[in-house]
Amino acid sequence: MTRTSQSCVVLIVIFLQSIIVQASDEKAKAAQLTVDRIYNSREFESQRFGGRWLKDGTGYVTLEKSTDTPGSRDLVRHDPVTGITEIMVAAADLIPAGKTTPLLVQGYAFSKDRALILIYTNSKRVWRRNTRGDYWVLDRSNHELKKLGGDAQPSTLMFAKIAPTSDRVAYVRDRNIYVENLHDGSIQQVTKTESDEIINGTFDWVYEEELGLRDGFRWSPNGKSIAFWQINTTGVRKFPLINNTNSFYPRITWFAYPKTGEVNAECRVGVIDLEKNSTRWIDVPGDVRNNYIARMEWAESSTELILQQLNRLQNTNRVMLASALSGKAATILTEKDDAWVNVNDELFWNNQSEKFTWISERNGWRQVYLAPRQISDLKQTEPRKVTSGDFDVIRLLHVDEKSGLLYFIASPGKPAQRYLYQVKLDGSDLKRLTPNGTNGWNDYAISPNGQWAFHTHSSANAVPTTQLIKLPLHETIRALTKNEKLKERIGKLARRPTEFLRVDIGNEIELEAWCIKPPDFDAKKKYPLLIYVYGEPAGQTVTDRWGGSSYLWHLMLAQRGYIVMSIDNRGTAAPRGREFRKCVYRKIGIIAPQDQAAALKAILKKWPFIDSKRIGIWGWSGGGSSTLQAMFKYPGLYKTGISIAPVPNQRYYDTIYQERYMGLPKDNVEGFRDGSAINFVKNLKGNLLLVHGTGDDNCHYQTTEKLINELIKYNKPFTMMAYPNRTHSIREGKNTTRHLRHLMTNYLLTNLPAGAK
Repeated sequence: MTRTSQSCVVLIVIFLQSIIVQASDEKAKAAQLTVDRIYNSREFESQRFGGRWLKDGTGYVTLEKSTDTPGSRDLVRHDPVTGITEIMVAAADLIPAGKTTPLLVQGYAFSKDRALILIYTNSKRVWRRNTRGDYWVLDRSNHELKKLGGDAQPSTLMFAKIAPTSDRVAYVRDRNIYVENLHDGSIQQVTKTESDEIINGTFDWVYEEELGLRDGFRWSPNGKSIAFWQINTTGVRKFPLINNTNSFYPRITWFAYPKTGEVNAECRVGVIDLEKNSTRWIDVPGDVRNNYIARMEWAESSTELILQQLNRLQNTNRVMLASALSGKAATILTEKDDAWVNVNDELFWNNQSEKFTWISERNGWRQVYLAPRQISDLKQTEPRKVTSGDFDVIRLLHVDEKSGLLYFIASPGKPAQRYLYQVKLDGSDLKRLTPNGTNGWNDYAISPNGQWAFHTHSSANAVPTTQLIKLPLHETIRALTKNEKLKERIGKLARRPTEFLRVDIGNEIELEAWCIKPPDFDAKKKYPLLIYVYGEPAGQTVTDRWGGSSYLWHLMLAQRGYIVMSIDNRGTAAPRGREFRKCVYRKIGIIAPQDQAAALKAILKKWPFIDSKRIGIWGWSGGGSSTLQAMFKYPGLYKTGISIAPVPNQRYYDTIYQERYMGLPKDNVEGFRDGSAINFVKNLKGNLLLVHGTGDDNCHYQTTEKLINELIKYNKPFTMMAYPNRTHSIREGKNTTRHLRHLMTNYLLTNLPAGAK
């Protein structure tokens, strides 16, 4: 071989080695997560299916990229039988006169005959959601596009709905309800209150946050009347949100916020007769300030409403049938509990509208009942039980009276998972429909005719996929989303599967938990442990479903050498029966930290590879409160905590949430004292990071300032980060989430050293 040949060989070898090294580096880089990869890129974005069923169930609609109008989207109808698609509304039809680009579709609804489509756009946030915006109506027959609201300012209309008669649209504007005629454009204001204290057709802060109520009016089936809620906040104390950053001088926003034990708003329901231009108020018994009208719908009739009224303690739910003509209301069903009851959002009527479904825990488990519409001989008739067994019906999805079948979500014996079940209306032939190969979390959107469903599956270790299935056999028709790119990227990450386990804390109590271990885990070494906690009745953290960016951040920490766990204590919203959920009544902040500490002790005893000197805990909102409880009540166990947007003193939270689980402060002085972390500050020994948005309308920054004063009082060192004018989610503004996650990561690395020892 000549020298020239030898040189060429050497160069080729060097070149190949460089390629191999480069490929190896790229593979290693792809395997490791960073905060910026998770929160400053779209690398791990999950594709979601956004299809919506048409009301007759014969097809579904999606927003698809337009080929004729690039950068915009068409509304496309899909035939589930054939898979054939057709454009129902082209993006070009949504270009307003004098404009060149189509409206950005943020919501849409068809009229009953589908001749009209209502478009929601240009929305603005109201508390948690974008519920204020602009509405346009497109006539599909002549392609005429018209903006609603007359001279209304942009982004000021709320909850617009086309009448069942397709000739008018009703909406809320400036706390009042308006009806706009689609033929001549005339606008009628049908509620006429001028006070800022009175709200028609929508709600105050606490009704929205704690009862999930935003849209506060309903068209009657015949289109002649509108039923609506009216909230009167006169007498409710106001809370200020101070914005120091968006103007030269601070700007203060006051809003009604009833703290525990304080005066509530008045609430009533009225029915507007549009022909007579008159309002009939429903005569609902009880103090209007100390009862909540938590639900209201037309009772499959244009003359009767069905209401759900909760008393202030929320241990009684009275279901009432109210006449829209006379205003009289009669209680047809009463649900009581020694702790609390929930409102029922799974109410389905039978074909004759003489019975409706009802969910109750009266036998210790959440089950489905059939309740009669009318009372018999002036007495309430007990509802008939449909489902039975030692399991919770998590969610009732559909009642198919024609085939005599009822569909619901449950997960007997597996609280972290969700599956579709079917049972006959007589309670017989209970069966699981979700195939065995799809263990984990299964969501379903069943078509109104009960023949089809969108089935979305994921698990803690598998990305979401959505399929179209045919019922009742759960036959897969076609894939709707596969998330193949996400699956490929996740597959390149260094990770071990998330493990699920039960932790025995004694007294015949076992708690569900998950665990993420480092990719190179060695049981002979010792690792720091970080616990992610929520712990309150409004949530469940131990779920076998895809966790998105939250999971990826925990995985990143595992890659750094942490073991990450989460444990559901008693009192969380897990489907484990009434006793598991409600044993915490009047003891919020008391039982949860006891369970968490007992579980941690059991884990330390069982797993010698956890370093007991490096135990951390973090949580947000209720989880922030639970973090404080852990750090203050069990300083010998927890060394480092990150508490985000907590409520250190339960007395400072709102009436509906806190009183539901704790009762009134005057009746539970000891519970409020012992369940509030602020009263145990003096015990703090470890490292504590407090994080709060100063514009938090939910868990107020005020409560963290009160806590800071206590920490100063007892000379306790801590670290504090305030995010100016950010709300409870701390996500407003460029790079806010990224900054927060860097802060949390660096705090842990500094104060809870990573890696095996």
